[in-house]
Amino acid sequence: MLDNAFEDVKVKKIRVNLGDRSYDICIGTKILERIGSKLKSFSSSPKAAIISNPTIYRLYGKKVLASIKSSGFDAIPVIIPDGERYKDISIVQKIYGELLKHGLDRKSALIALGGGVIGDITGFVASTYMRGIDYIQIPTTLLAQVDSSVGGKTGVNHKLGKNMIGTFYQPKLVWIDIDTLKTLPKRELRAGLAEAIKYGVIWDSKLFKFLEENKEKILSLNKKALGYLIRRSCEIKAAVVSKDERESGLRAILNYGHTIGHAIETATGYKKYLHGEALAIGMHTEARLAEKLGIVNEKSVRKIKSLIDSYCLPSEMPSKIDVNPLLASMQLDKKTVAGELNFILPERIGKVRIQKGIKGRIIRETLKTS
Repeated sequence: MLDNAFEDVKVKKIRVNLGDRSYDICIGTKILERIGSKLKSFSSSPKAAIISNPTIYRLYGKKVLASIKSSGFDAIPVIIPDGERYKDISIVQKIYGELLKHGLDRKSALIALGGGVIGDITGFVASTYMRGIDYIQIPTTLLAQVDSSVGGKTGVNHKLGKNMIGTFYQPKLVWIDIDTLKTLPKRELRAGLAEAIKYGVIWDSKLFKFLEENKEKILSLNKKALGYLIRRSCEIKAAVVSKDERESGLRAILNYGHTIGHAIETATGYKKYLHGEALAIGMHTEARLAEKLGIVNEKSVRKIKSLIDSYCLPSEMPSKIDVNPLLASMQLDKKTVAGELNFILPERIGKVRIQKGIKGRIIRETLKTS
Protein backbone atom coordinates (compact mmCIF):
# COMPACT_ATOMS: atom_id res chain seq x y z
CA MET A 1 0.00 0.00 0.00
CA LEU A 2 2.93 2.34 0.69
CA ASP A 3 5.12 3.53 -2.14
CA ASN A 4 8.06 5.84 -2.79
CA ALA A 5 5.92 8.75 -3.94
CA PHE A 6 6.86 10.91 -0.97
CA GLU A 7 10.62 11.15 -1.20
CA ASP A 8 12.14 14.63 -0.84
CA VAL A 9 11.00 17.25 -3.37
CA LYS A 10 8.73 14.92 -5.36
CA VAL A 11 5.15 16.18 -5.57
CA LYS A 12 1.96 14.14 -5.80
CA LYS A 13 -0.96 15.96 -7.46
CA ILE A 14 -4.68 15.47 -6.98
CA ARG A 15 -7.16 17.44 -9.09
CA VAL A 16 -10.38 18.89 -7.69
CA ASN A 17 -12.56 19.08 -10.81
CA LEU A 18 -14.93 22.05 -10.63
CA GLY A 19 -14.87 23.53 -14.12
CA ASP A 20 -13.31 27.00 -14.08
CA ARG A 21 -12.86 26.69 -10.30
CA SER A 22 -10.73 23.53 -10.56
CA TYR A 23 -7.42 23.38 -8.71
CA ASP A 24 -4.61 21.05 -7.66
CA ILE A 25 -3.78 19.61 -4.27
CA CYS A 26 0.01 19.17 -4.26
CA ILE A 27 1.57 16.90 -1.62
CA GLY A 28 5.30 16.53 -1.03
CA THR A 29 8.22 17.21 1.27
CA LYS A 30 10.61 20.17 1.35
CA ILE A 31 8.37 22.15 -1.01
CA LEU A 32 7.59 25.29 1.02
CA GLU A 33 10.45 27.12 -0.70
CA ARG A 34 8.76 26.62 -4.08
CA ILE A 35 5.48 28.37 -3.29
CA GLY A 36 6.57 31.71 -4.78
CA SER A 37 6.79 30.36 -8.31
CA LYS A 38 3.39 28.66 -7.93
CA LEU A 39 1.81 31.92 -6.78
CA LYS A 40 3.35 33.73 -9.73
CA SER A 41 1.65 31.33 -12.14
CA PHE A 42 -1.81 32.73 -11.43
CA SER A 43 -1.54 36.08 -9.61
CA SER A 44 -1.08 39.16 -11.78
CA SER A 45 -0.81 41.65 -8.91
CA PRO A 46 2.47 42.31 -7.08
CA LYS A 47 0.62 42.51 -3.76
CA ALA A 48 0.10 39.52 -1.47
CA ALA A 49 -0.46 38.78 2.21
CA ILE A 50 0.34 35.77 4.38
CA ILE A 51 -2.28 35.11 7.07
CA SER A 52 -0.85 33.11 9.95
CA ASN A 53 -0.60 32.84 13.73
CA PRO A 54 2.48 33.61 15.86
CA THR A 55 3.56 29.99 16.36
CA ILE A 56 3.34 28.92 12.71
CA TYR A 57 4.78 32.17 11.36
CA ARG A 58 7.79 31.84 13.66
CA LEU A 59 8.41 28.32 12.29
CA TYR A 60 7.67 28.76 8.60
CA GLY A 61 6.68 32.34 7.85
CA LYS A 62 10.08 33.71 6.91
CA LYS A 63 10.67 30.82 4.51
CA VAL A 64 7.33 31.36 2.76
CA LEU A 65 7.74 35.15 2.73
CA ALA A 66 11.23 34.86 1.22
CA SER A 67 9.95 32.53 -1.50
CA ILE A 68 7.12 34.90 -2.39
CA LYS A 69 9.35 37.96 -2.41
CA SER A 70 11.97 36.21 -4.54
CA SER A 71 9.23 35.73 -7.16
CA GLY A 72 8.63 39.48 -7.30
CA PHE A 73 5.80 39.98 -4.83
CA ASP A 74 5.43 42.82 -2.36
CA ALA A 75 4.15 40.63 0.46
CA ILE A 76 3.24 41.27 4.09
CA PRO A 77 2.46 38.99 7.03
CA VAL A 78 -0.83 39.43 8.89
CA ILE A 79 -0.58 37.67 12.23
CA ILE A 80 -3.73 36.78 14.17
CA PRO A 81 -4.16 35.02 17.56
CA ASP A 82 -4.02 31.24 17.69
CA GLY A 83 -7.15 29.27 18.56
CA GLU A 84 -10.70 28.43 17.53
CA ARG A 85 -12.18 31.12 19.80
CA TYR A 86 -10.49 33.80 17.67
CA LYS A 87 -12.23 32.65 14.49
CA ASP A 88 -14.74 35.48 14.57
CA ILE A 89 -15.81 38.67 12.81
CA SER A 90 -13.60 40.94 14.92
CA ILE A 91 -10.48 39.19 13.59
CA VAL A 92 -11.87 39.38 10.05
CA GLN A 93 -12.19 43.14 10.46
CA LYS A 94 -8.58 43.35 11.60
CA ILE A 95 -7.41 41.46 8.52
CA TYR A 96 -9.47 43.67 6.19
CA GLY A 97 -7.77 46.71 7.73
CA GLU A 98 -4.28 45.35 7.13
CA LEU A 99 -5.08 44.44 3.52
CA LEU A 100 -6.51 47.89 2.82
CA LYS A 101 -3.54 49.66 4.44
CA HIS A 102 -1.15 47.63 2.30
CA GLY A 103 -3.14 48.36 -0.86
CA LEU A 104 -4.18 44.85 -1.87
CA ASP A 105 -6.47 45.04 -4.89
CA ARG A 106 -8.82 42.66 -6.69
CA LYS A 107 -5.92 40.88 -8.41
CA SER A 108 -3.94 40.34 -5.21
CA ALA A 109 -3.71 37.04 -3.35
CA LEU A 110 -3.81 35.71 0.19
CA ILE A 111 -1.81 32.79 1.53
CA ALA A 112 -3.29 30.80 4.43
CA LEU A 113 -0.31 29.46 6.39
CA GLY A 114 -1.49 27.37 9.32
CA GLY A 115 -4.17 24.96 10.46
CA GLY A 116 -7.92 24.80 10.03
CA VAL A 117 -8.68 28.08 11.79
CA ILE A 118 -6.24 30.01 9.60
CA GLY A 119 -7.54 28.29 6.45
CA ASP A 120 -11.20 28.94 7.27
CA ILE A 121 -10.75 32.59 8.17
CA THR A 122 -8.41 33.33 5.25
CA GLY A 123 -10.83 31.74 2.81
CA PHE A 124 -13.68 33.81 4.25
CA VAL A 125 -11.66 37.03 3.95
CA ALA A 126 -10.62 36.14 0.39
CA SER A 127 -14.22 35.46 -0.60
CA THR A 128 -15.46 38.83 0.71
CA TYR A 129 -12.55 41.27 0.30
CA MET A 130 -13.37 43.42 -2.74
CA ARG A 131 -16.04 40.79 -3.54
CA GLY A 132 -13.47 38.04 -3.95
CA ILE A 133 -9.72 37.63 -4.45
CA ASP A 134 -7.52 34.57 -4.94
CA TYR A 135 -6.05 32.55 -2.10
CA ILE A 136 -3.74 29.58 -1.56
CA GLN A 137 -3.96 27.05 1.25
CA ILE A 138 -0.69 25.97 2.89
CA PRO A 139 -1.98 23.69 5.68
CA THR A 140 0.52 22.92 8.44
CA THR A 141 -1.57 20.63 10.67
CA LEU A 142 -2.65 17.09 9.87
CA LEU A 143 -6.32 18.00 10.28
CA ALA A 144 -6.01 20.76 7.70
CA GLN A 145 -3.93 18.60 5.36
CA VAL A 146 -6.37 15.69 5.29
CA ASP A 147 -9.56 17.73 5.35
CA SER A 148 -10.23 21.41 5.97
CA SER A 149 -7.86 22.92 3.38
CA VAL A 150 -9.75 21.15 0.57
CA GLY A 151 -13.27 21.87 -0.64
CA GLY A 152 -13.75 25.61 -0.32
CA LYS A 153 -15.79 25.80 2.88
CA THR A 154 -14.87 29.04 4.63
CA GLY A 155 -16.28 30.54 7.76
CA VAL A 156 -16.14 32.11 11.19
CA ASN A 157 -17.91 31.20 14.40
CA HIS A 158 -20.76 32.82 16.30
CA LYS A 159 -21.22 32.41 20.03
CA LEU A 160 -24.36 30.36 19.27
CA GLY A 161 -22.76 28.00 16.76
CA LYS A 162 -19.66 27.00 14.87
CA ASN A 163 -19.08 28.17 11.27
CA MET A 164 -22.49 29.82 11.17
CA ILE A 165 -21.14 32.70 9.04
CA GLY A 166 -19.36 31.57 5.88
CA THR A 167 -19.15 30.99 2.16
CA PHE A 168 -18.24 28.37 -0.42
CA TYR A 169 -15.10 29.73 -2.08
CA GLN A 170 -12.47 27.52 -3.64
CA PRO A 171 -8.71 28.14 -3.29
CA LYS A 172 -6.46 28.39 -6.32
CA LEU A 173 -4.09 25.79 -4.90
CA VAL A 174 -3.57 23.56 -1.86
CA TRP A 175 0.15 23.15 -1.14
CA ILE A 176 0.91 20.44 1.43
CA ASP A 177 4.43 20.00 2.80
CA ILE A 178 4.47 16.89 4.98
CA ASP A 179 7.61 18.13 6.74
CA THR A 180 5.58 20.76 8.60
CA LEU A 181 4.11 17.94 10.70
CA LYS A 182 7.51 17.49 12.40
CA THR A 183 6.78 20.52 14.58
CA LEU A 184 3.14 19.65 15.26
CA PRO A 185 2.34 18.87 18.93
CA LYS A 186 1.31 15.25 19.48
CA ARG A 187 -2.15 16.28 20.65
CA GLU A 188 -2.72 18.19 17.40
CA LEU A 189 -1.44 15.24 15.36
CA ARG A 190 -3.87 12.84 17.05
CA ALA A 191 -6.72 15.31 16.63
CA GLY A 192 -6.04 15.43 12.89
CA LEU A 193 -6.30 11.68 12.69
CA ALA A 194 -9.98 11.92 13.64
CA GLU A 195 -10.75 13.35 10.19
CA ALA A 196 -8.80 10.52 8.55
CA ILE A 197 -10.78 7.98 10.59
CA LYS A 198 -13.93 9.71 9.34
CA TYR A 199 -12.91 9.05 5.72
CA GLY A 200 -12.38 5.40 6.52
CA VAL A 201 -15.88 5.11 7.99
CA ILE A 202 -17.76 7.06 5.32
CA TRP A 203 -15.96 5.87 2.18
CA ASP A 204 -13.00 3.51 2.35
CA SER A 205 -12.76 0.42 4.57
CA LYS A 206 -9.19 -0.14 3.29
CA LEU A 207 -8.17 3.24 4.69
CA PHE A 208 -9.83 2.29 7.98
CA LYS A 209 -7.80 -0.93 8.04
CA PHE A 210 -4.64 1.00 7.15
CA LEU A 211 -5.19 3.19 10.19
CA GLU A 212 -5.67 0.10 12.34
CA GLU A 213 -2.49 -1.57 11.10
CA ASN A 214 -0.08 1.37 10.85
CA LYS A 215 -0.54 3.28 14.08
CA GLU A 216 3.12 3.26 15.08
CA LYS A 217 4.32 4.41 11.66
CA ILE A 218 1.76 7.20 11.53
CA LEU A 219 2.48 8.47 15.05
CA SER A 220 6.24 8.31 14.44
CA LEU A 221 5.75 10.52 11.34
CA ASN A 222 6.86 7.94 8.79
CA LYS A 223 6.76 9.88 5.51
CA LYS A 224 5.38 7.03 3.42
CA ALA A 225 2.62 6.31 5.91
CA LEU A 226 1.69 9.97 6.27
CA GLY A 227 1.93 10.48 2.52
CA TYR A 228 -0.54 7.68 1.85
CA LEU A 229 -2.88 8.83 4.61
CA ILE A 230 -2.96 12.44 3.40
CA ARG A 231 -3.19 11.52 -0.28
CA ARG A 232 -6.04 9.04 0.20
CA SER A 233 -8.02 11.43 2.41
CA CYS A 234 -7.60 14.21 -0.15
CA GLU A 235 -8.58 11.88 -3.00
CA ILE A 236 -11.82 11.02 -1.22
CA LYS A 237 -12.66 14.63 -0.42
CA ALA A 238 -11.79 15.75 -3.98
CA ALA A 239 -14.09 13.06 -5.40
CA VAL A 240 -16.97 14.12 -3.15
CA VAL A 241 -16.51 17.87 -3.67
CA SER A 242 -16.16 17.45 -7.44
CA LYS A 243 -19.61 15.82 -7.50
CA ASP A 244 -21.29 18.13 -4.99
CA GLU A 245 -19.52 21.44 -4.41
CA ARG A 246 -22.19 23.15 -2.30
CA GLU A 247 -23.50 20.29 -0.19
CA SER A 248 -26.80 19.73 -1.95
CA GLY A 249 -26.53 15.96 -1.48
CA LEU A 250 -23.47 13.71 -1.44
CA ARG A 251 -21.14 16.19 0.26
CA ALA A 252 -23.25 15.96 3.41
CA ILE A 253 -21.56 12.62 4.19
CA LEU A 254 -18.43 14.59 5.10
CA ASN A 255 -20.34 15.79 8.16
CA TYR A 256 -20.25 12.40 9.88
CA GLY A 257 -19.53 13.07 13.55
CA HIS A 258 -19.81 16.82 13.10
CA THR A 259 -23.41 17.39 14.19
CA ILE A 260 -22.61 16.29 17.73
CA GLY A 261 -18.95 17.31 17.53
CA HIS A 262 -19.75 20.93 16.68
CA ALA A 263 -22.35 21.04 19.45
CA ILE A 264 -19.73 19.86 21.97
CA GLU A 265 -17.30 22.56 20.80
CA THR A 266 -19.96 25.26 21.10
CA ALA A 267 -21.17 24.07 24.52
CA THR A 268 -17.62 24.08 25.90
CA GLY A 269 -16.72 27.49 24.44
CA TYR A 270 -14.11 26.09 22.02
CA LYS A 271 -11.73 25.80 24.99
CA LYS A 272 -11.87 22.19 26.22
CA TYR A 273 -11.58 20.16 23.03
CA LEU A 274 -9.69 20.48 19.78
CA HIS A 275 -11.95 20.07 16.74
CA GLY A 276 -10.68 16.55 16.06
CA GLU A 277 -11.27 15.53 19.67
CA ALA A 278 -14.87 16.74 19.60
CA LEU A 279 -15.29 15.03 16.22
CA ALA A 280 -14.02 11.74 17.67
CA ILE A 281 -16.68 11.87 20.39
CA GLY A 282 -19.26 12.79 17.76
CA MET A 283 -18.34 9.87 15.50
CA HIS A 284 -18.66 7.29 18.24
CA THR A 285 -21.87 8.83 19.60
CA GLU A 286 -23.45 8.99 16.14
CA ALA A 287 -22.41 5.36 15.55
CA ARG A 288 -24.18 4.50 18.82
CA LEU A 289 -27.23 6.38 17.54
CA ALA A 290 -27.12 4.32 14.32
CA GLU A 291 -26.94 1.13 16.41
CA LYS A 292 -30.00 2.19 18.43
CA LEU A 293 -31.88 2.72 15.17
CA GLY A 294 -30.85 -0.70 13.83
CA ILE A 295 -28.79 0.81 11.01
CA VAL A 296 -25.39 -0.59 11.99
CA ASN A 297 -24.32 -3.65 13.97
CA GLU A 298 -22.59 -3.60 17.34
CA LYS A 299 -19.35 -5.01 15.89
CA SER A 300 -18.89 -2.01 13.58
CA VAL A 301 -19.56 0.41 16.44
CA ARG A 302 -16.95 -1.39 18.56
CA LYS A 303 -14.43 -1.15 15.71
CA ILE A 304 -15.01 2.58 15.35
CA LYS A 305 -14.60 3.14 19.09
CA SER A 306 -11.54 0.88 19.22
CA LEU A 307 -9.78 2.81 16.44
CA ILE A 308 -10.58 6.15 18.05
CA ASP A 309 -9.33 4.90 21.42
CA SER A 310 -6.16 3.43 19.90
CA TYR A 311 -5.04 6.93 18.85
CA CYS A 312 -5.76 8.25 22.37
CA LEU A 313 -8.70 10.31 21.19
CA PRO A 314 -11.80 10.73 23.38
CA SER A 315 -14.79 8.62 22.38
CA GLU A 316 -17.25 9.10 25.25
CA MET A 317 -19.54 12.05 25.93
CA PRO A 318 -18.23 14.28 28.76
CA SER A 319 -19.90 13.11 31.98
CA LYS A 320 -20.74 16.59 33.26
CA ILE A 321 -21.99 18.14 30.04
CA ASP A 322 -25.61 19.32 29.96
CA VAL A 323 -27.56 17.64 27.16
CA ASN A 324 -29.98 20.57 26.75
CA PRO A 325 -27.40 23.07 25.38
CA LEU A 326 -26.14 20.35 23.04
CA LEU A 327 -29.60 19.79 21.62
CA ALA A 328 -30.18 23.54 21.33
CA SER A 329 -26.91 23.94 19.45
CA MET A 330 -27.80 21.08 17.10
CA GLN A 331 -31.10 22.77 16.29
CA LEU A 332 -29.13 25.81 15.10
CA ASP A 333 -26.74 23.64 13.07
CA LYS A 334 -26.59 24.26 9.30
CA LYS A 335 -27.51 20.61 8.76
CA THR A 336 -30.93 21.21 10.35
CA VAL A 337 -33.68 21.76 7.76
CA ALA A 338 -37.16 23.02 8.74
CA GLY A 339 -36.41 22.10 12.35
CA GLU A 340 -35.49 18.51 11.43
CA LEU A 341 -32.05 17.28 12.40
CA ASN A 342 -30.14 15.37 9.74
CA PHE A 343 -27.47 12.91 10.85
CA ILE A 344 -24.85 11.04 8.84
CA LEU A 345 -24.95 7.52 10.22
CA PRO A 346 -22.77 4.50 9.42
CA GLU A 347 -24.30 1.39 7.89
CA ARG A 348 -20.94 -0.39 8.00
CA ILE A 349 -17.26 0.56 7.83
CA GLY A 350 -16.92 2.32 4.48
CA LYS A 351 -20.58 3.29 3.97
CA VAL A 352 -22.90 5.86 5.56
CA ARG A 353 -26.39 7.24 4.95
CA ILE A 354 -28.11 10.56 5.49
CA GLN A 355 -30.79 9.91 8.10
CA LYS A 356 -33.69 12.26 8.68
CA GLY A 357 -36.60 12.31 11.10
CA ILE A 358 -34.90 10.84 14.17
CA LYS A 359 -37.00 11.36 17.26
CA GLY A 360 -35.61 13.74 19.84
CA ARG A 361 -36.11 11.16 22.58
CA ILE A 362 -33.67 8.73 20.92
CA ILE A 363 -31.08 11.46 20.35
CA ARG A 364 -31.35 12.55 23.99
CA GLU A 365 -31.03 8.96 25.24
CA THR A 366 -27.94 8.40 23.09
CA LEU A 367 -26.28 11.60 24.33
CA LYS A 368 -26.91 10.59 27.94
CA THR A 369 -25.66 7.01 27.62
CA SER A 370 -22.65 7.43 25.29
